Amino acid sequence: MGGLLKRKTTSSSSLFLLPLFLAFFFLIFLERSVVVVSGLDYSKHRQVNSLRLKRIQKHLDKINKPAVMTIESPDGDIIDCVHKRKQPALDHPLLKNHKIQRAPPEMPRAKTKTKGEEVKRDYNTTSSNSEERTVLSSRGAWQMWHQNRTRCPKGTVPIRRSTVHDVLRAKSLYDFGRKQRRMPLARRTDAPDVVSGNGHEHAIAYTGTSQEVYGARATINVWDPSIQVVNEFSLSQIWILSGSFDGSDLNSIEAGWQVSPELYGDSRPRLFTYWTSDSYQATGCYNLLCSGFVQTNSKIAIGAAISPVSLISGNQYDITILIWKDPKLGNWWMGFGDNTLVGYWPSQLFTHLADHATMVEWGGEVVNSRANGAHTSTQMGSGHFAEDGFGKASYFRNLEVVDSDNSLSTVGEISTLAENTNCYNIKSSYNNEWGTHFYFGGPGNNPRCP
Repeated sequence: MGGLLKRKTTSSSSLFLLPLFLAFFFLIFLERSVVVVSGLDYSKHRQVNSLRLKRIQKHLDKINKPAVMTIESPDGDIIDCVHKRKQPALDHPLLKNHKIQRAPPEMPRAKTKTKGEEVKRDYNTTSSNSEERTVLSSRGAWQMWHQNRTRCPKGTVPIRRSTVHDVLRAKSLYDFGRKQRRMPLARRTDAPDVVSGNGHEHAIAYTGTSQEVYGARATINVWDPSIQVVNEFSLSQIWILSGSFDGSDLNSIEAGWQVSPELYGDSRPRLFTYWTSDSYQATGCYNLLCSGFVQTNSKIAIGAAISPVSLISGNQYDITILIWKDPKLGNWWMGFGDNTLVGYWPSQLFTHLADHATMVEWGGEVVNSRANGAHTSTQMGSGHFAEDGFGKASYFRNLEVVDSDNSLSTVGEISTLAENTNCYNIKSSYNNEWGTHFYFGGPGNNPRCP
């Protein structure tokens, strides 16, 4: 081997051919892809033949649409500015003749009831205990790709470009961008074995199933929880649900922030969306990794990193997520921050949600793979338990639902659930400023959570 290397170093023609040979070798036989972030080793030790790479590239060519302009984010993301009529959503068979909704939807009336009176709520107030808090809004530099002050042109939408490495971190091409099947939490109070079966753990608040719901809103503070192994994740989100909770036709619309090394290749919190119309079996995906969600905003990139994040005993940065059904056209819209419209899930994608939702969930979720035979140390929220309160624990505040008359009202009664309170827990409360709210989270593995 030493002689071979020596001959290569003394031959100019070999030096010229060496880069070509290495590039060819990478495409034909990719054995190891390594990225190390925050102590995690994103390594893949497996053979990747040319046929599989061709399949991956064909899929990437389908979801990575031609860009009008490309922006490189400081964190390494590539943001493609794609003409809105060329975005992935319109590849969906049910949206073949879909016309992008131009007229803005009728926003829910931002009112809530306090002691029998309807009052307008200011979402940029400080906490009731006067502790320092900074509100993160869509008008600020809240995504990393904004930091170079470049924006996508009008008429385009920013889409985070997917790479071969992104796909290779997934179990398979089919699994890329998809969640494992998740049973609704309302069923888990009497069926905890379902939870342990798929390794997902939660700390959530939820409404009952007897009411008709047309949307929900909440404000969530953003953290960067540590993840133990690459294929685990930690998220904080809203679920809009309808359908059979123990069948195969559950409809779900989801949005919030997530840390997922497998999906994104790093440990940064990112804005994300998800949808399914068949209990996570064959429909739906994260963000824009499949057709379905129609993006209309040129300043917000779904899947892009959020910055800055909250600090223990320091500034708290939060985002407001609103999901609601347009009473006129029936599409489910997503709003961010101060009434900023991100885009919508067309009603054609759904069965039960084509009408209304029957349950809303707010809270956190982690994957516990028990990689070393012990409970994962992947953190939920900030990694602190709910009782640690403001400045330490993660929170959801100002929980609201959208009624049939397209008005927002404070959630009066919620149920809470955490499968293992020694690992992650949740505590709800109410005051005039934060309305119905809760703290939640935890460190995972600890002496009480082996």
